[in-house]
Amino acid sequence: MPELANRPDARDLMTELQSQGLRLVDPSAGAASRRGGAGPSDHKAVTVDGVTLMVPVHTATAFSSPFVADAPGADGLSTLRRGAIPIAQIQFPRQPKFYSRQTAEGVPYSHIATLHGSDVLATTVLQTCIRYESRRKACKFCAIGQSLAAGRTIARKTPAQLAEVAKAAVELDGVKHMVMTTGTPPTPDRGAAILCESAAAIRAAVDLPLQAQCEPPDTDAWFQRLKDSGVDTLGMHLEVIGEDLRQRLLPGKAEVPMSRYWDAFEAAVEVFGRGQVSTYLLAGLGDSADTLLATSERLLALGVYPFVVPFVPISGTPLEDQPAPSAEFMREVLAPLGALVDVADMRAGDIKAGCGRCAACSTLSRYEAPQALLAS
Repeated sequence: MPELANRPDARDLMTELQSQGLRLVDPSAGAASRRGGAGPSDHKAVTVDGVTLMVPVHTATAFSSPFVADAPGADGLSTLRRGAIPIAQIQFPRQPKFYSRQTAEGVPYSHIATLHGSDVLATTVLQTCIRYESRRKACKFCAIGQSLAAGRTIARKTPAQLAEVAKAAVELDGVKHMVMTTGTPPTPDRGAAILCESAAAIRAAVDLPLQAQCEPPDTDAWFQRLKDSGVDTLGMHLEVIGEDLRQRLLPGKAEVPMSRYWDAFEAAVEVFGRGQVSTYLLAGLGDSADTLLATSERLLALGVYPFVVPFVPISGTPLEDQPAPSAEFMREVLAPLGALVDVADMRAGDIKAGCGRCAACSTLSRYEAPQALLAS
């Protein structure tokens, strides 16, 4: 079997895996996959030629995927097959050691923060959201309440709990950076205050680069407060762009107008610097490739990294039957976007912390010029 790095279609294979998903002979292999909850959900971390991707394994598309992973052998390697044909050797990152611990109150560390990718710690500080609690206002793809209802997490992670778990994850598992997201509380800061107190506690306990994620707060002053508290990078996620789509798919978030996002992006870049502010754009929900690329070009001009990821339909949400975007559509977006990111000199590897740096939920970083040899 040829080494994947020498295969001309390596990047295409990674993109196809994220679009079509993966069937597992041994679902228990490696770190546990996640069902429901704040994203990435219904995925499993898979390492392909040293690159760790989040690949759907619990979706309808994955159940009928042509890709199958055999049970790992004694060497930890699993054979990836397309149908019956072996095409590569893959691995699954191991269950982190910090998952075996709990707080003095008996809360499992895994209920406070989880491993994403291979070396990223992630938490949803506030597992409730004013958008999610209203059927009329909820984002149609969001499953933030599912893991709470299933008893796999707690509603509010305290700063002390986050600091304790972050320190353990660094010491036991070599975690390199951390993502803190939050449901939107009923306050004008839209979660920024909660993230500030959390970041301050974590940075007092351990030297760990942090990304905070929230909706644009009511005042730009929060950006400096976030940075002063120890946040290195900021995510404010558009998800979809067209106004009709926003009103239909994320009616609550659409109450924050696009104009506020653009103003907030500009103000945040002044505080955090070019390339240290990012936004998720979900491909496959109705925005055309041209729209995604034009918006990304505008974001890059402001100094914002446009993290375009394939939409993953999560069971139990109104969009559970929405098909994932095809690999062809993803290539149509990611190939030119990779060139735009390169020209803007804002590559994933230069981001200090967070989803863009992890890069596991999209193959965008594989399309950036320094990675071109993967598909040459």
